[in-house]
Amino acid sequence: KDNKRYVIIITFLLVYLFITNYTASVSRSIFLFIILYLNKRCDLNISNVNCYLLSISILLFIFPNFLYDIGFIYSSLVSFALIKYSYILKGNYFISLLKVSTLAFLFSLPITIMNNYEINILSIINNLFFVPIISFIVYPLSLITLIIKPLDIILINITDLIEYISNFLFVYNIIIPKMNVIIVLLYYILLALFMKTYNKLYLIFMLVVVLIPKYTYLIDDNYYVFFLDVGQGDSTLIKYKDEAILIDTGGKVSFNKEEWMQGKKSYVSDNIIKFMKSIGITSLDYLIISHGDYDHAGDAEHLIDNFKVDKVILNCGTYNNLENKIIMSLFQKNIQYDSCIDELYLKDNKLHFLNTKEYNNENESSSVIYVKLNNYKFLFMGDAGVEKENDILNKYNLENINFIKIGHHGSNTSSSKEFIDTLNPKYSLISVGKNNRYGHPKEDVLETLSKSKIYRTDLNGSIEVTINTKGYRIKNYSP
Repeated sequence: KDNKRYVIIITFLLVYLFITNYTASVSRSIFLFIILYLNKRCDLNISNVNCYLLSISILLFIFPNFLYDIGFIYSSLVSFALIKYSYILKGNYFISLLKVSTLAFLFSLPITIMNNYEINILSIINNLFFVPIISFIVYPLSLITLIIKPLDIILINITDLIEYISNFLFVYNIIIPKMNVIIVLLYYILLALFMKTYNKLYLIFMLVVVLIPKYTYLIDDNYYVFFLDVGQGDSTLIKYKDEAILIDTGGKVSFNKEEWMQGKKSYVSDNIIKFMKSIGITSLDYLIISHGDYDHAGDAEHLIDNFKVDKVILNCGTYNNLENKIIMSLFQKNIQYDSCIDELYLKDNKLHFLNTKEYNNENESSSVIYVKLNNYKFLFMGDAGVEKENDILNKYNLENINFIKIGHHGSNTSSSKEFIDTLNPKYSLISVGKNNRYGHPKEDVLETLSKSKIYRTDLNGSIEVTINTKGYRIKNYSP
């Protein structure tokens, strides 16, 4: 009877595996169930831990790409912890649930940080609230609604309420930058020692290890300038110590493939926010909007809705509809803003806004920003065209620029030969989308820039410039 029952269960599980398209985490759990059955059926007397390790090893041998699947990594680590330390999970329902939540939190913590760059320190307590509701209300109600369709509305309201509570009430997030391999290994060594000895000192050491990346800025004297790959748009991040300035947000809106039917948009600023968290930025001191074109400012509202921004700087001239919407959002969130300023401080350095005159063209009205970082000269051109370039040459004495963010994505309405020859840039950086419909950057602009080293976000991805007293280093990330 047992054999027939197991055969029926395994058959159903294999059908379910097919329906879920062999999802990594589902494959792991079903494969482990089969290994455990064979172990019992054949009297192999293999321990549960070894059965688990055997199932993982065979799966990774067959599907090595599972190693990069976040669901597989999460479920594998947590399942290992629960199997290995099952003997400590005894107690009444809530005590047992608390132990399971704590164990899962500790074993998955580095993975959470490496993927989200923040943790909700209330997540252990959250499980005490959400798990019983999901187990005893949501899950049974989901099955009932398959038969009694009108109950859908109750299920939807309950899940919406749970989502609201989980997103806004039981949340205390701490941003923790990306951890290197050495710190991750050290964390798990300390965790193993704690699980063996239950010495609370190891817990303290684990906390210290996790927080190390968060405070490395205290001993880091480098300036960082990131020319971010946001497709056909602009976004540049300047970071020094615990200060950060973002120039433009990009603005390409796309639909998440998996959520398309629900109409949920995916914003380029989501990637910007995640990147900022990964390098330890918890807030922006300034968000500078060079001008009101969508590919520069389209994600500003979304960014200030989802990340702390202390102050916003707008360009000179009149505001268009997009800029007025941004200003309305700033009022609603009580965020200060200023416009048409002359300079901005970054520690001991100044960002100079090269204001010339007011223009009746959005691109020409772009803020053009000049800054010296450890004597290396940066110039950010926004979408400024030839007219403003000429006005800048007439008003300011600029030459031998080390890094220039080329105006208007390499369009031939910008980067005149006279302007580029006068500036004599060493590096030209073009923020441009791959195979864009405008044909940017133009061939004649690339020819004008040919005396400099050219970096393009469509070919080189995001570009990082690190500056210190000894010099600078450039590296890029794949598009």
